[in-house]
Amino acid sequence: MTVTREDLNPCTVRLNVSLDAPQVKEAFDKALKEISKKVRLPGFRPGHAPKSMVEKVIDPRELYEVAADQIVRSTFEKAVKELGLEPDGGVRPSVELKELDKDKGVAEYTAKVPLPAKIELAEYKGVEVERPSIEVTDEEVAYQIDELRKRRGTREAVTDRGAVEGDIAVVNLKVEGDTGEGKNFMTVVGQTFESLDKALLGMSGEEMKSVELDFPANFQDPALAGKSVKAQITLNSVSAVQMADLDEEFAKSLQTSSVDDLQAKMKQSILDAKTNMANDLVQDQILEKLRAASTIHVSDNMWEALANQRLREIAQEQNEKGRTMEQYAEENGMSLDQLVDAWHEQAKIHVERAMIVREIFAAEKLQISNEELNRELFAMAGEFNLEPAQLLEILRQNDTLVELQFRAISRKVTDFLVENAKVTEVSGDAAAAPAKPAAKKKAAKAADAEEAPAEEAAAEAKPKKAPAKKKKED
Repeated sequence: MTVTREDLNPCTVRLNVSLDAPQVKEAFDKALKEISKKVRLPGFRPGHAPKSMVEKVIDPRELYEVAADQIVRSTFEKAVKELGLEPDGGVRPSVELKELDKDKGVAEYTAKVPLPAKIELAEYKGVEVERPSIEVTDEEVAYQIDELRKRRGTREAVTDRGAVEGDIAVVNLKVEGDTGEGKNFMTVVGQTFESLDKALLGMSGEEMKSVELDFPANFQDPALAGKSVKAQITLNSVSAVQMADLDEEFAKSLQTSSVDDLQAKMKQSILDAKTNMANDLVQDQILEKLRAASTIHVSDNMWEALANQRLREIAQEQNEKGRTMEQYAEENGMSLDQLVDAWHEQAKIHVERAMIVREIFAAEKLQISNEELNRELFAMAGEFNLEPAQLLEILRQNDTLVELQFRAISRKVTDFLVENAKVTEVSGDAAAAPAKPAAKKKAAKAADAEEAPAEEAAAEAKPKKAPAKKKKED
């Protein structure tokens, strides 16, 4: 066995491992013996049939997979010890098979070995940050109440004017040259795409026109996405929402005693939301300033696992919608490579912040009470729209209770940092959040993550997707 080492960074070592022919033969022999225990051949007990007979009836791909696993399991620890490495026990190594050939007796793989994180924290007390001043205007209150009135409103057919923004339209679209009746769909005028919105504005019910339409790349019909076509559109019907009257009856339907009470409670609700946003902004500034000022080295394995899990989740979500990752990336103004790079950057930030939180928690000898854990459980259950007991059971099944614990730790540490920070209040326009990667800021949630640091980073990102239950093994 030949082992070479490449230091990718202070906490990640890449091993290149090559096996000689006898080791490759031994691995395939062991793999064949293991598989033969599941093979039933007439006249032989499982595991006792001749190798030549077993090899003829098994899938060669399975043989190679088991042999590859045998090779890594039998050589990885030896390679690590040979080089005197001390891996981080809480993070999984990643292995990539480069070559495996049974007939040639060749096997080669690379392994990324994670080493313990190295952190030199900057001074974390007295961090200077800005907090936006908070005010709620009458216009904001009126807007939110109007939104409630719209939801309680009724749809009425529009017959005395043309379509305007916000109207609900049932449209028939037929591409020039297509046979049949075209496709019907319902949309909100002003919320489709530019050329169609422009065509719909001012149209009356049952009116028809021929127009040039430039379909966006993320259009729901893949056959039209990203294309410019001439089409006939017919406005089958148009209706508008008649808002509910703002009166005492409406106010009481929302569990308030009067219109004045509704307005007061709405104002308080907006104030609470703005306060939470301001607090999040302050915490974000502190953590980002500490991250920039501190020296933090973490293994690539930690953040790659988090980023790759999130990218798999996005790919699955897009596949369920009949769309590709390339389309998703383009919708967010990026190429696929840029999307991947952005999520890698985001995951690394989350992991580094998680390390900062852990370091401060230990340095200040902070403690988490059962009451704080319960409070975090209820908050987390609310985010996932689950009952606390239900969420707790899922976390236990997935062996991810560490995520709940870290969320409580993170809240404790960030509260401590805010209490000890130098916070200056500025006008709302002047306060600026730290720069973020270009990727859409969704939770970097790894539902079945196996490494505690990855779970901690996911917790720091405040995921909104409910954890998935582990499937029971047969």
